[in-house]
Amino acid sequence: MRLLLATTNPHKATEVRAMLAGTPFVIETLADHPHLPEPGEDGDTFEANALQKAREIHAHARVPVIADDSGLEVTALDGAPGVHSRRFSPEATHEANNALLLARLDGRTDREARFVCVLALVTEGWEGTARGACPGRIVDAPRGAAGFGYDPVFEPDELGGRTMAEATMVEKNAISHRGRAFAQLPTLLRRAGML
Repeated sequence: MRLLLATTNPHKATEVRAMLAGTPFVIETLADHPHLPEPGEDGDTFEANALQKAREIHAHARVPVIADDSGLEVTALDGAPGVHSRRFSPEATHEANNALLLARLDGRTDREARFVCVLALVTEGWEGTARGACPGRIVDAPRGAAGFGYDPVFEPDELGGRTMAEATMVEKNAISHRGRAFAQLPTLLRRAGML
């Protein structure tokens, strides 16, 4: 079954394809369909952004579309960067975002955080969402070379003191916010009458 993932992010595409390996789903991305527009994401919640992306691409492609919006919520920063995770710093690079996050938490003892992901499925006549979360904390300095985004500064509760960037992809996908959201994809597909 072909599903169009509304992203051009190659890291996200790799993670999703790894999560769905061995299933009947063939994941295509916007990189496979360069004629499709880059969807917007100007909502104030992860749900709103995921649905916006999936709806926009479905309106053009007329095939089942999945999209996700994810980010990091830090308790001491009142949930920031949240839906602005990708563009947290003016430079909007992984390195600059991580540096700004660590600077904002400098000297703070409450470093509790969680990654959140909302997956949306939009198909003809049906749409729905699923949410996944991964609790943890922000470390004092980046560690690890794997992953992307905030992975080097996020230490999940379930990795025994390692950051996401120190985990293998299999380990990460087993506990990650995205892994937990995408684990609910078969349920969404059943609810949509596609399974």
